Amino acid sequence: MRIAIAGLGAVGLKIAQALDAGIPGCELAAVSARDRAAAEQRLSGLRRKVPVVEIAALEPLADLVIECAPAALLPEIAEPFLRAGKTVVVLSAGAILRQDHLLELARQHGGQIAVPTGALIGLDAVVAAAEGTIHSVRMTTRKPVNGLVGAPYLVENNIDIADIKEPLRIFKGTPREAAVGFPANLNVAVALSLAGIGPDRTELEIWADPAMTRNVHQVEVESDSARFSMTIENVPSENPKTGRITALSVIAWLRRLRAPLRVGT
Repeated sequence: MRIAIAGLGAVGLKIAQALDAGIPGCELAAVSARDRAAAEQRLSGLRRKVPVVEIAALEPLADLVIECAPAALLPEIAEPFLRAGKTVVVLSAGAILRQDHLLELARQHGGQIAVPTGALIGLDAVVAAAEGTIHSVRMTTRKPVNGLVGAPYLVENNIDIADIKEPLRIFKGTPREAAVGFPANLNVAVALSLAGIGPDRTELEIWADPAMTRNVHQVEVESDSARFSMTIENVPSENPKTGRITALSVIAWLRRLRAPLRVGT
């Protein structure tokens, strides 16, 4: 399977390196990045030379694209692949809620939008519980201050967290609202909501904590089949808004595409 990567930040580069090292049944076919010269330099250490092209040139070169770019670019990346009946792996899950036409494109043309587990834990259990009845899903996210500074919600509401000394709750609402106010921070909450009872019924709190060095997500689920809670503490990547495990989640997803044994839903 020919794989394209759209965006070559901390996550995209890690996935490119894993594909270059070898994932059975997959090969890195092309990459797009805002700064093509810088991207070519970052890829210079790969064993196999990979073309760096414009986003519009990716679809003819690949069977599947992995979106690792700013959320605003999702339609530009996804639409050509979905029209061709191909798969788009989306990391900016929050953008899906603002781009409903992408789901319709996938339905019409036999394409697929795949949202990997990313920086969360237990999505398999939530998906399974959703086959029955889920009564409630609550998520609390605690992040270091530098992973939240500059979020649109904070800017628009004049919330200054740069010098806080104690944990501060900066948001209480739904993943749909958070997807607008924190487009680079809370894709995990949107993924959780899509796996379970939706972006309007899932409850979400976001805390900025100056003592935190990791991104911590706590989830509690009540359903007719199980009651469960889960906590994950993610080590940030070079980009403080994204955990290291995000790239590893995509790499694991790719390995399962052709694996003789698949574990998990």
